[in-house]
Amino acid sequence: MRYLPLTDSDRRAMLAGIGAASVDDLFGDVPAQALDAARFDDLPNHETEMAVERRLSALAARNVAAGSVPCFLGAGAYRHHVPAAVDHLIQRGEFLTAYTPYQPEVSQGTLQYLYEFQTQVALITGMEVANASMYDAATGVAEAAAMACRITRRKHVLLSGGLHPHYGAVTETFLRYTDITVERLAPDPMGIEDRVGRVTGNTACVIVQNPDVFGRLADLTALAQECHAAGALLVVAVAEPVSLGLITPPGAMGADIVVAEGHAIGSPLTFGGPGVGLFATRQKFVRHMPGRLSGETVDEDGRRGWVLTLSTREQHIRREKATSNICTNSGLIALAWTIHMSLLGEAGFTRLARLNHQKAVALVERLERVPGLTVVTPAFFNEVLVRLPGHDAAGVVDRLAERGILAGVPLSRFWPTWPELADGLLICATETNTDDDVAALVAALTEVLR
Repeated sequence: MRYLPLTDSDRRAMLAGIGAASVDDLFGDVPAQALDAARFDDLPNHETEMAVERRLSALAARNVAAGSVPCFLGAGAYRHHVPAAVDHLIQRGEFLTAYTPYQPEVSQGTLQYLYEFQTQVALITGMEVANASMYDAATGVAEAAAMACRITRRKHVLLSGGLHPHYGAVTETFLRYTDITVERLAPDPMGIEDRVGRVTGNTACVIVQNPDVFGRLADLTALAQECHAAGALLVVAVAEPVSLGLITPPGAMGADIVVAEGHAIGSPLTFGGPGVGLFATRQKFVRHMPGRLSGETVDEDGRRGWVLTLSTREQHIRREKATSNICTNSGLIALAWTIHMSLLGEAGFTRLARLNHQKAVALVERLERVPGLTVVTPAFFNEVLVRLPGHDAAGVVDRLAERGILAGVPLSRFWPTWPELADGLLICATETNTDDDVAALVAALTEVLR
């Protein structure tokens, strides 16, 4: 094998050197179920390039692309129109510089767009300072929990039942081998979550989502006051960044840390990724914030320039003392975000948000007339929870997919062991949905729910 220079004897020598009997021993910590799923036994081991292209094209053709049919998917990954200019501008030479700016001042294009990115994130979240991005919202929530524990010197994190379950799972995994306790409340589709008595003198932060995973909007002002009275911080996660063009920003409601998933702006849906985590906080907490900060300055001739204002050395060489062990950012997606937001401008961003809400209102008005369907979400942005009594929502989604309609995300996808949620379906409308799309969805639901 010309691309595999090591011989069998080389491999035996290396395995002997580390005390392993076989290569399989190196994967001993990986669950057997995960290993079995990664073997792809139904694919051939060797094929020509043309044969591989044909095989993969045939597999891809079995998918229903979100842009090819009426699509009402949401639940953390939202489909919005991305102007063609975004794809063109991210390829300009000014921005195609070093991915991670270890010698940052050389990469003025990178630092400038990161500075603009930070400014945009701070503005829409209502916060005082934002970093140069995280991997995604899920890791951002985990980082926010750790940051709150550093600030308060407490060890208890409370996660709302309305927080996206993926965000909660990543936070639990991230903090599993620390002395921090993570408490996740049960899923709360009806909006009656009881937090009374749960915010104690050991609580570092309460983490909520707005709109939450069930589409509900809430005024978080009272919760922020409750947290602050107990000496805890309020962390607000936002899965749909377009909502920040219309609703009261978390910072104005008293949030101490805001984390958001930026993927919906600047990037196509592409199976839900890659993402870009938006992370913003108050100025007084900036030294506890993970990631990097790009700042504006002038050179010795008075010309405007940009520098890496904050990047703790411990991130790179002293992991046990690090503010964060995630030592990079989603640079390309952050650039796409910045360009898209710049093209929209403040007025355009607000109009986009208002259009999303109008689309959702029109959808809900039609859904409320479908027999056998109940709209649960009382206050929403562009996504609602509906219940289909007597029906399995996942089965309904499958039947509508056969008709060429992506109807939404069933709650059972996130909570498969909760039978009381099996009839729940999340349906989202964005500016990409036409009146014909809505009519097709309503007609298909009416037929299937008879």
